[in-house]
Amino acid sequence: MSKTTRRIRAVIEAFVIGSNGNPSTPDILQRTFQTFEINGDKGRHDSWGWNRFAKGTILEKKFLAERHVTFVCAIILIDDKPAILVPPSDIGAHLGRLLDHTDGTDVSFIVGDETVHAHWAVLAARSPVFRAQLFGSMSEATMSSIRLHDITPATFKVMLGFIYMDELPGEDESDDYSTEMLQNLLAAADLYALDRLKVICDQKLWNTVSVDTVATMLACAETYNCQELKNNCIDFFAVEANLKEAMFTDGYALLLLKFPSITAELKRRVRA
Repeated sequence: MSKTTRRIRAVIEAFVIGSNGNPSTPDILQRTFQTFEINGDKGRHDSWGWNRFAKGTILEKKFLAERHVTFVCAIILIDDKPAILVPPSDIGAHLGRLLDHTDGTDVSFIVGDETVHAHWAVLAARSPVFRAQLFGSMSEATMSSIRLHDITPATFKVMLGFIYMDELPGEDESDDYSTEMLQNLLAAADLYALDRLKVICDQKLWNTVSVDTVATMLACAETYNCQELKNNCIDFFAVEANLKEAMFTDGYALLLLKFPSITAELKRRVRA
């Protein structure tokens, strides 16, 4: 109970243990819901109880054991809702609206044949790579428009939405990000040091794992240093039936070519 609480709500239950060691029957069980007020500044509490619990003759007959009667009282405190409810944080929603307008933007990115506007301060606060590019000694720091390579406009816009809102855009409405988009996002998150986005992509990729995709996922995990995704993919491969099917996919052939050390580890795991 906090120092500011002025009342306590509780469920109170009392019963007697019989001479045979069993709880009393429902006819002697007492249960009530009560609110206790704290009176004055001295912290004095109102007292409360039952005026009549059970007849003495019944207690002696049914519940007296070795000249003792055992009473049990249970008290369950009910946590009241706060008097003033604090709404959940909506800073992500507010920052996300900044992307809907070009007002206040002070940097733009040329991605493919599209121009995307953003805010230096937001990007620098969220990504150490953007901070170095926009405020450091790199040439981009003096440019108002930066051309990006090796990333599609769609991927960049989703990443930008995450930077502003700390969640994938449209995630509440749909979880239908393609495997290709998630792999592209993983690459972008690794490039711009967005560690939380990397973990989100790892999780979503793993949720769609199959014998057709596991080799490609493992290659991504190794390329972008995603240790948990890598371990999960290796565990998947360690099931001999999965390995026998995945070996005939194009992804597995590329895995053999690019990461021979991983395939050697897979063979050791399967033998084990």
